[in-house]
Amino acid sequence: MNVISTENLTKRYGRRTGLAGIDLNVPAGIVFGFLGPNGAGKTTTIRLILALLRPTSGRVSVFGMDAWREGPAVRREIGYLPGDVRLYSWLTVKSGLRIVGQARKLDLMAPGLALAEQFDLDVDVRVRSMSRGMRQKLGLILALAHRPKLLVLDEPTSGLDPLMQRLLYRHLRERSSEGATVFFSSHTLSEVEELCDRVAIVRDGVLVAEESVDALRARAGRQIRLRWGNGYPTDDMTSPPFLQVEKREGRDWQCVLSGSIQQFVQWAANQPLDDLTIGPPDLDTVFRRFYQREKKQE
Repeated sequence: MNVISTENLTKRYGRRTGLAGIDLNVPAGIVFGFLGPNGAGKTTTIRLILALLRPTSGRVSVFGMDAWREGPAVRREIGYLPGDVRLYSWLTVKSGLRIVGQARKLDLMAPGLALAEQFDLDVDVRVRSMSRGMRQKLGLILALAHRPKLLVLDEPTSGLDPLMQRLLYRHLRERSSEGATVFFSSHTLSEVEELCDRVAIVRDGVLVAEESVDALRARAGRQIRLRWGNGYPTDDMTSPPFLQVEKREGRDWQCVLSGSIQQFVQWAANQPLDDLTIGPPDLDTVFRRFYQREKKQE
């Protein structure tokens, strides 16, 4: 079952197009990363999923319900953290849990206080006295406390120190293992690579990729560093078709493998090399190359 499904989802702001025909499917129980640079359309997509915006055309289905027509029923099962958390200056953890609990008709005090302890946040400090990271923690607590079936998080690690980021990753993985679906936007590739099962990449309002992290990693190719023996390589020496040379500095080549590792090893065994390093593929490489390709097509 797809928890989130969009069909030809389009949003225009006058003459400007925010989203152009997005078809997106988010299966239940996974951590789904929504990736793209600032201004790509990530926040617009999230607001359409939550029915905070009405699409110009197309539709959004959440839990099999129309997100716009059945918005209140959909939002009951969602925990949402906006990208720019704005909270009343007088709010504390305790008062926030009371207010959100009353709105949801749930007693959120016990689970919310447990989260505050986990995130090391003083429950009596007012928002006006909080740092940016503390406000982010409070926003997360209010989104997580009712244990929603779907978590929609817009740049959730913004303002968090590395220790809190790791703690949040662990918490989100635990929620996913219990059956919850996590949909979060980010432009930080390392956290997407570490946390996500599946990723969609959006650019200029257009979905340019949607696949598993493993498939994206395979697309990236392995990082290869070659150190040639004395006298090699000559300036006019060409690389094999399965090896793309990104940088040449004298005897050192920095490359990306586009073929199989077996093919490369067989080739390298017959080359006058002093040393070689084979590194793991990473999403940063595929992200950068993918977007460079898109720009060349414009």
